[in-house]
Amino acid sequence: MTHLPKFTVALLHPRYWLTWLGIGTLWLVVQLPYPVLYRLGHALGHLAQRVMKRRAKIAERNLELCFPQMSQAQRDEMVHKNFESVGMGLLETGMAWFWSDRRMARWTEERGMDAIKAQIAQGRGILLIGVHFLTLEMGARIFGMHLPGIGVYRPNDNPVLDWLQTWGRLRSNKDMIDRKDVKGMIRALKNCDVIWYAPDHDYGPRTSVFVPFFAVEQAASTSGTWMLARTSKACIAPFVPRRKPDGKGYELIALEPECDPPLDNAETTAAWMNKIVEKCIMMAPEQYMWLHRRFKTRPEGVPSRY
Repeated sequence: MTHLPKFTVALLHPRYWLTWLGIGTLWLVVQLPYPVLYRLGHALGHLAQRVMKRRAKIAERNLELCFPQMSQAQRDEMVHKNFESVGMGLLETGMAWFWSDRRMARWTEERGMDAIKAQIAQGRGILLIGVHFLTLEMGARIFGMHLPGIGVYRPNDNPVLDWLQTWGRLRSNKDMIDRKDVKGMIRALKNCDVIWYAPDHDYGPRTSVFVPFFAVEQAASTSGTWMLARTSKACIAPFVPRRKPDGKGYELIALEPECDPPLDNAETTAAWMNKIVEKCIMMAPEQYMWLHRRFKTRPEGVPSRY
């Protein structure tokens, strides 16, 4: 596995004091009762929408591209709800990292994981499809409490945050692996482990193919799903960590694993994977990370979508 960051005295250097202050503040805030956090998260989201105007425009453009039939009023409402989810996502990161198992269990539930456990028992690795919902940190914690896995991550440039995110995610999971360590992922899958994997973002032209995603005919989509599933023979298991309405907590929904996915070529697998991602997104569309420039990579000579 990737060498994981360890806590050292160097992390207490004055240059990181402001980071530690932010971490301490987040820890204090998430001690509040969840109904209070729910209202606070929505308020933070309203503020973020006024401040993050560029991201709001990106979210609106993504919705326009994906759902051309959606009216302007519907898009405006979706963007508003999406930013409420952005505010909650900040607090949920602290909740996922700092809450006790007992408190997590009180506010969460899961369903559908028995089918994943059954495949592991039969000697199959699991490529766990974690779509980029704003609840993803909560989803990682909840899933790991029931079935610890291995997270795929990008090391943070700030060493304090790099150590903290690793510490937080390992509270209920077995290990972390750098997203560039493809051989390590394949070894883990062949060892019947659960590997977290997010194939829904635009990761650039080098490892992408162009296939449909919602109403966008040529969306840059990773070829990694095809390569990992073909090489490891793992089952593909999507899941959705969904925030319940009205401050009632969270549910983690594991969809049925697919152990015989279409692997003819990278395009076929990516198009199939995008259909699964679409299904997951539509289970909680307002909670998806629409702020990401999903369609920034275009075929050569094709103008920018933004």
